Amino acid sequence: MFGALKNKLKKWVSKNEEEGIEEENLEETISTPTKKKKETLKKTTKKTVEKKEKKKTKKPKESEKEKPEIEEEIEKNKPASKRKSLFSKLKKKSKETPKEEPEIKKETKPETKKKKLGLFQKALTEEKFDSLFQELQIILLQNNVAYEAVEAIESSLKKSLVGESTKKVDIATELKNSIESLLINPPNFLEQIKTSESKPFVILFAGINGSGKTTTIAKVAHYLQQNKFSVCLAAADTFRAAAIQQLKVHGQNLKVPVIKKDYGSDPAAVGFDALKYAKKNKIDVVLIDTAGRMQNKDSLMKELEKIEKVTSPDMKIFLGESITGNDATIQAKAFNDAIGLTGIILSKADVDEKGGTAISVTHVANKPILFLGTGQEYGDLEIFEKEKLIEKLGF
Repeated sequence: MFGALKNKLKKWVSKNEEEGIEEENLEETISTPTKKKKETLKKTTKKTVEKKEKKKTKKPKESEKEKPEIEEEIEKNKPASKRKSLFSKLKKKSKETPKEEPEIKKETKPETKKKKLGLFQKALTEEKFDSLFQELQIILLQNNVAYEAVEAIESSLKKSLVGESTKKVDIATELKNSIESLLINPPNFLEQIKTSESKPFVILFAGINGSGKTTTIAKVAHYLQQNKFSVCLAAADTFRAAAIQQLKVHGQNLKVPVIKKDYGSDPAAVGFDALKYAKKNKIDVVLIDTAGRMQNKDSLMKELEKIEKVTSPDMKIFLGESITGNDATIQAKAFNDAIGLTGIILSKADVDEKGGTAISVTHVANKPILFLGTGQEYGDLEIFEKEKLIEKLGF
């Protein structure tokens, strides 16, 4: 199960993670020369400053040295009243202009260079996301993931990835979280029966022809027996004589009573008789088999609604095939609209290579998957856990 989808998802994740690494390396390549230029600029500026300082600290000429000495001598010979005061000397000095500091050219930021080049972007843009998701969308649709579920994955990924740095985001984890958010963990099946006030606890099974409904009912009966519940079966598929016979054989194998009527009888009456028998014999659980019907046949769906009204089941389970892909999703939605499903069982999960049905059927019908059928034996019934499904996808 999930082999094809698992491999394709792994390839997609690793491909996009590699692209993120390439962008990171590109950032380093662009910023390195800029850093070198920055260092060269600093060195050049330092040299010009040193040259200017050397020019200013040159030794004065001899004539310049002698001039202040002569002036001092004249000043001494002058009368005291005509001599320049110390205050005026200080005032003159203060008027002298300070040394001009050398101008340093502004450094160019490496970011400007990056923007000009336009070779990469730090954050994942919406445009880039749409481009990379297009491939993932094809992978999911090809592996039986319903379009509604694909849209939900896209919306979830867009929220977590767009605007984030490509080198910081863990694509595998984000994809895992998106898929996991679509799945619903089922309630404890056995605990629901134990704590229910309904005696007997009634479970109605519905689905289309050939989905393995009768065999799955036998598997559920075996599972209940293993957990110390007494069970009886109701053969309410009166449209096929073979279906009544098939359920009778399962009843004999499991040593559980089968309540049946003649071929062509009212299926709702069979369900009513089964409840009556269970109450009389203090049986814990009644499992009602119904005729397979297409979701678009109004007359048959109304017949199912009648059985549901007469028996008032505590649990209404849709039985679909994993390998039918989107068809199982459409069927589950239609049956849910007709009788209000409690949960879903997917048969033939062991031969389902694609695995997308399990991801989408629970999301579209908004009902949990209770069990997965994984073989032909009575014990081949696996309790559905979303963590296990995610593990099988390789996350």
